[in-house]
Amino acid sequence: MRSYLILPALLLAAAVSACGGNDDAPVPVQQTGTKRVDPATAGSIAGRVTFQGTAPAPATLKIDADPACTANGNTLVDESLVVDGSGGLKNAFVYVKDGLADYAFDTPTEPVVLDQKGCKYEPHVFGVRVGQPVEILNSDATLHNVHAMPQRNGEFNQGMPLQGMKLKETFTAPEVGVPFKCDVHGWMASYAGIVAHPYFAVTDATGAFSLPNLPPGTYTLEVWHEKLGTRTQQITIGPKQSADAVFTFAGSS
Repeated sequence: MRSYLILPALLLAAAVSACGGNDDAPVPVQQTGTKRVDPATAGSIAGRVTFQGTAPAPATLKIDADPACTANGNTLVDESLVVDGSGGLKNAFVYVKDGLADYAFDTPTEPVVLDQKGCKYEPHVFGVRVGQPVEILNSDATLHNVHAMPQRNGEFNQGMPLQGMKLKETFTAPEVGVPFKCDVHGWMASYAGIVAHPYFAVTDATGAFSLPNLPPGTYTLEVWHEKLGTRTQQITIGPKQSADAVFTFAGSS
Protein backbone atom coordinates (compact mmCIF):
# COMPACT_ATOMS: atom_id res chain seq x y z
CA MET A 1 0.00 0.00 0.00
CA ARG A 2 1.33 3.46 -0.84
CA SER A 3 2.25 5.39 2.30
CA TYR A 4 0.66 8.60 1.10
CA LEU A 5 -2.76 6.90 1.23
CA ILE A 6 -2.42 5.94 4.90
CA LEU A 7 -2.18 9.41 6.45
CA PRO A 8 -5.39 10.80 4.89
CA ALA A 9 -7.26 7.69 6.00
CA LEU A 10 -6.04 8.12 9.57
CA LEU A 11 -6.87 11.80 9.58
CA LEU A 12 -10.38 11.05 8.29
CA ALA A 13 -10.89 8.41 10.99
CA ALA A 14 -9.69 10.86 13.61
CA ALA A 15 -12.07 13.53 12.37
CA VAL A 16 -15.02 11.16 12.36
CA SER A 17 -14.20 10.04 15.89
CA ALA A 18 -13.77 13.59 17.14
CA CYS A 19 -17.09 14.65 15.63
CA GLY A 20 -18.85 11.69 17.24
CA GLY A 21 -18.48 13.03 20.78
CA ASN A 22 -20.93 15.40 22.41
CA ASP A 23 -19.87 18.79 23.75
CA ASP A 24 -18.73 19.34 27.34
CA ALA A 25 -22.08 20.58 28.63
CA PRO A 26 -24.16 18.10 30.63
CA VAL A 27 -27.42 16.93 29.12
CA PRO A 28 -30.45 18.44 30.92
CA VAL A 29 -32.05 15.82 33.15
CA GLN A 30 -35.81 15.79 33.71
CA GLN A 31 -36.56 15.19 37.38
CA THR A 32 -39.96 14.91 39.00
CA GLY A 33 -38.77 15.48 42.57
CA THR A 34 -38.04 18.83 44.18
CA LYS A 35 -36.66 17.93 47.60
CA ARG A 36 -33.00 18.46 48.38
CA VAL A 37 -30.90 16.29 50.67
CA ASP A 38 -30.38 17.83 54.10
CA PRO A 39 -26.79 17.03 55.18
CA ALA A 40 -27.83 17.49 58.84
CA THR A 41 -30.13 14.42 58.70
CA ALA A 42 -28.39 12.30 56.05
CA GLY A 43 -27.25 8.80 56.90
CA SER A 44 -25.44 6.07 55.00
CA ILE A 45 -25.48 2.46 53.83
CA ALA A 46 -22.33 0.38 53.72
CA GLY A 47 -21.77 -3.29 53.14
CA ARG A 48 -20.22 -6.09 51.18
CA VAL A 49 -21.00 -8.28 48.19
CA THR A 50 -19.79 -11.86 48.43
CA PHE A 51 -19.51 -14.99 46.32
CA GLN A 52 -20.38 -18.24 48.06
CA GLY A 53 -18.66 -21.27 46.57
CA THR A 54 -15.49 -21.95 44.63
CA ALA A 55 -14.65 -19.31 42.06
CA PRO A 56 -12.45 -20.33 39.13
CA ALA A 57 -9.05 -18.69 38.89
CA PRO A 58 -9.10 -15.82 36.37
CA ALA A 59 -7.88 -17.03 32.98
CA THR A 60 -5.00 -15.34 31.18
CA LEU A 61 -6.27 -13.66 28.04
CA LYS A 62 -4.71 -14.27 24.63
CA ILE A 63 -3.75 -10.82 23.38
CA ASP A 64 -0.75 -11.46 21.12
CA ALA A 65 -2.72 -10.78 17.92
CA ASP A 66 -1.69 -7.13 18.33
CA PRO A 67 2.02 -6.64 19.18
CA ALA A 68 1.20 -3.27 20.73
CA CYS A 69 -0.86 -5.08 23.36
CA THR A 70 2.03 -7.28 24.51
CA ALA A 71 4.64 -4.52 24.53
CA ASN A 72 6.88 -4.51 27.62
CA GLY A 73 5.63 -7.97 28.59
CA ASN A 74 2.06 -6.84 29.20
CA THR A 75 -0.35 -9.65 30.16
CA LEU A 76 -4.06 -9.51 30.97
CA VAL A 77 -6.45 -11.71 32.93
CA ASP A 78 -10.20 -12.14 32.65
CA GLU A 79 -11.96 -9.69 35.00
CA SER A 80 -15.48 -11.05 34.61
CA LEU A 81 -15.40 -12.88 37.97
CA VAL A 82 -12.88 -11.67 40.55
CA VAL A 83 -13.22 -13.05 44.09
CA ASP A 84 -10.77 -12.60 46.97
CA GLY A 85 -9.74 -15.23 49.51
CA SER A 86 -12.64 -14.46 51.83
CA GLY A 87 -15.31 -14.43 49.11
CA GLY A 88 -15.41 -10.70 48.43
CA LEU A 89 -16.72 -10.00 44.92
CA LYS A 90 -15.00 -7.23 42.99
CA ASN A 91 -16.60 -5.11 40.25
CA ALA A 92 -20.23 -5.42 41.36
CA PHE A 93 -22.32 -2.30 40.78
CA VAL A 94 -24.44 -1.31 43.80
CA TYR A 95 -27.06 1.42 43.60
CA VAL A 96 -30.34 2.71 44.99
CA LYS A 97 -32.91 1.39 42.56
CA ASP A 98 -35.99 2.93 44.17
CA GLY A 99 -36.85 5.42 46.89
CA LEU A 100 -35.46 8.74 45.64
CA ALA A 101 -38.31 9.91 43.38
CA ASP A 102 -39.07 12.92 45.60
CA TYR A 103 -35.52 14.29 45.32
CA ALA A 104 -33.72 16.40 42.75
CA PHE A 105 -29.97 16.32 42.14
CA ASP A 106 -27.60 18.55 40.21
CA THR A 107 -25.90 16.90 37.25
CA PRO A 108 -22.09 16.83 37.54
CA THR A 109 -20.13 18.59 34.81
CA GLU A 110 -16.85 16.80 35.58
CA PRO A 111 -16.54 13.83 33.22
CA VAL A 112 -16.14 10.21 34.22
CA VAL A 113 -13.02 8.87 32.51
CA LEU A 114 -12.90 5.51 30.71
CA ASP A 115 -9.35 4.78 29.53
CA GLN A 116 -8.06 2.27 27.00
CA LYS A 117 -4.68 1.44 28.46
CA GLY A 118 -2.61 -1.68 27.95
CA CYS A 119 -5.36 -2.97 25.65
CA LYS A 120 -7.93 -3.08 28.44
CA TYR A 121 -10.64 -0.74 29.63
CA GLU A 122 -9.97 1.01 32.92
CA PRO A 123 -12.12 0.80 34.96
CA HIS A 124 -13.77 -2.51 34.18
CA VAL A 125 -17.05 -1.35 35.80
CA PHE A 126 -17.95 2.29 36.38
CA GLY A 127 -20.88 4.48 37.35
CA VAL A 128 -22.00 7.70 35.72
CA ARG A 129 -24.92 10.07 36.17
CA VAL A 130 -27.57 10.65 33.55
CA GLY A 131 -26.41 13.68 31.54
CA GLN A 132 -22.85 13.57 32.89
CA PRO A 133 -20.08 13.40 30.26
CA VAL A 134 -18.08 10.21 29.81
CA GLU A 135 -14.60 10.99 28.50
CA ILE A 136 -13.09 8.03 26.64
CA LEU A 137 -9.32 8.05 26.16
CA ASN A 138 -6.97 6.04 23.99
CA SER A 139 -3.69 5.79 25.90
CA ASP A 140 -2.35 3.05 23.59
CA ALA A 141 -0.25 3.35 20.45
CA THR A 142 -2.73 1.22 18.52
CA LEU A 143 -6.20 1.40 17.00
CA HIS A 144 -9.17 0.90 19.33
CA ASN A 145 -12.86 1.00 18.45
CA VAL A 146 -15.25 1.95 21.24
CA HIS A 147 -18.63 0.29 20.83
CA ALA A 148 -21.27 0.96 23.50
CA MET A 149 -24.41 -1.16 23.27
CA PRO A 150 -27.15 0.23 25.53
CA GLN A 151 -30.83 -0.70 25.35
CA ARG A 152 -32.43 2.55 26.53
CA ASN A 153 -29.78 5.01 25.35
CA GLY A 154 -28.27 5.71 21.95
CA GLU A 155 -25.68 3.23 20.70
CA PHE A 156 -22.35 4.60 19.53
CA ASN A 157 -19.45 3.00 17.69
CA GLN A 158 -16.33 5.13 17.23
CA GLY A 159 -12.85 4.37 15.94
CA MET A 160 -9.93 5.85 17.91
CA PRO A 161 -6.82 5.18 15.80
CA LEU A 162 -4.38 7.57 17.45
CA GLN A 163 -2.72 7.53 20.85
CA GLY A 164 -3.95 10.41 23.00
CA MET A 165 -7.33 10.74 21.28
CA LYS A 166 -10.34 11.69 23.40
CA LEU A 167 -14.05 11.19 22.83
CA LYS A 168 -16.96 12.49 24.90
CA GLU A 169 -20.41 10.93 25.09
CA THR A 170 -23.42 11.29 27.38
CA PHE A 171 -26.34 9.06 28.31
CA THR A 172 -29.86 10.40 28.68
CA ALA A 173 -31.69 7.64 30.59
CA PRO A 174 -30.96 5.40 33.59
CA GLU A 175 -29.64 1.98 32.55
CA VAL A 176 -27.47 -0.46 34.47
CA GLY A 177 -25.03 -2.92 32.88
CA VAL A 178 -24.37 -1.10 29.60
CA PRO A 179 -21.62 -3.07 27.81
CA PHE A 180 -18.65 -1.44 26.12
CA LYS A 181 -16.44 -3.46 23.79
CA CYS A 182 -13.62 -2.93 21.34
CA ASP A 183 -14.39 -4.27 17.89
CA VAL A 184 -10.64 -4.56 17.22
CA HIS A 185 -9.63 -6.39 20.42
CA GLY A 186 -12.40 -8.84 21.29
CA TRP A 187 -11.26 -9.41 24.88
CA MET A 188 -11.75 -5.77 25.90
CA ALA A 189 -14.90 -5.16 27.95
CA SER A 190 -16.29 -2.60 30.35
CA TYR A 191 -19.74 -2.02 31.87
CA ALA A 192 -21.49 1.20 32.87
CA GLY A 193 -24.14 1.81 35.49
CA ILE A 194 -26.09 4.94 34.51
CA VAL A 195 -28.21 6.45 37.28
CA ALA A 196 -30.06 9.72 37.92
CA HIS A 197 -28.65 10.27 41.44
CA PRO A 198 -25.31 10.04 43.26
CA TYR A 199 -26.04 6.89 45.29
CA PHE A 200 -24.04 4.17 43.57
CA ALA A 201 -20.73 2.40 44.04
CA VAL A 202 -18.52 -0.30 42.53
CA THR A 203 -17.26 -2.91 44.96
CA ASP A 204 -13.54 -2.96 45.67
CA ALA A 205 -11.22 -5.98 45.78
CA THR A 206 -12.76 -7.12 49.09
CA GLY A 207 -16.36 -6.72 47.88
CA ALA A 208 -16.93 -3.63 50.03
CA PHE A 209 -19.04 -0.60 49.09
CA SER A 210 -20.38 2.56 50.71
CA LEU A 211 -23.27 4.93 49.92
CA PRO A 212 -22.80 8.05 52.09
CA ASN A 213 -25.00 11.14 52.58
CA LEU A 214 -28.25 9.29 51.95
CA PRO A 215 -31.45 11.00 53.16
CA PRO A 216 -33.69 9.14 55.63
CA GLY A 217 -36.12 6.80 53.91
CA THR A 218 -36.88 3.30 52.70
CA TYR A 219 -34.90 2.15 49.69
CA THR A 220 -34.62 -0.73 47.30
CA LEU A 221 -30.93 -1.47 46.94
CA GLU A 222 -29.74 -3.52 43.98
CA VAL A 223 -26.42 -5.08 43.09
CA TRP A 224 -25.61 -5.98 39.47
CA HIS A 225 -22.81 -8.25 38.26
CA GLU A 226 -21.93 -9.03 34.65
CA LYS A 227 -21.93 -12.81 35.12
CA LEU A 228 -24.01 -13.41 38.24
CA GLY A 229 -27.05 -11.20 37.61
CA THR A 230 -28.75 -9.10 40.29
CA ARG A 231 -29.75 -9.20 43.94
CA THR A 232 -32.06 -6.72 45.71
CA GLN A 233 -33.06 -5.91 49.27
CA GLN A 234 -35.07 -3.23 51.03
CA ILE A 235 -33.39 -1.08 53.66
CA THR A 236 -34.77 1.70 55.86
CA ILE A 237 -32.56 4.31 57.48
CA GLY A 238 -33.56 7.05 59.90
CA PRO A 239 -32.02 10.50 60.37
CA LYS A 240 -28.23 10.29 60.74
CA GLN A 241 -28.48 6.50 60.84
CA SER A 242 -25.98 4.09 59.31
CA ALA A 243 -27.15 0.72 57.98
CA ASP A 244 -25.36 -2.40 56.81
CA ALA A 245 -26.22 -4.43 53.71
CA VAL A 246 -24.80 -7.78 52.65
CA PHE A 247 -25.46 -9.41 49.29
CA THR A 248 -24.49 -12.98 48.46
CA PHE A 249 -24.25 -14.70 45.09
CA ALA A 250 -24.15 -18.47 45.20
CA GLY A 251 -21.64 -20.30 43.03
CA SER A 252 -20.66 -23.92 42.60
CA SER A 253 -19.30 -25.61 45.67
